[in-house]
Amino acid sequence: MTKREITIRLDSGLETRPVAILVQMASQFQSEVYIESENRRVNAKSIMGMMTLGLDTGAEVTVSTNGSDEQEAINCIEAYLTKNV
Repeated sequence: MTKREITIRLDSGLETRPVAILVQMASQFQSEVYIESENRRVNAKSIMGMMTLGLDTGAEVTVSTNGSDEQEAINCIEAYLTKNV
């Protein structure tokens, strides 16, 4: 299992479209991918789960991955969440 603290840097935070992109991105990996924020842990492959987090720019989250491609998955998720779009 790999865990990493990440600050969301997307200009719009995790609104509908960025969440959809994140879910698509997480779903391409075989590893489990979870996002944790304020004592809530959500499967990053679940669009409904991700929408419940309501994360804004500057929010601190913990991303955890577990599986055969966990390093690639966490690097990809971090790169997406920390870029400005």
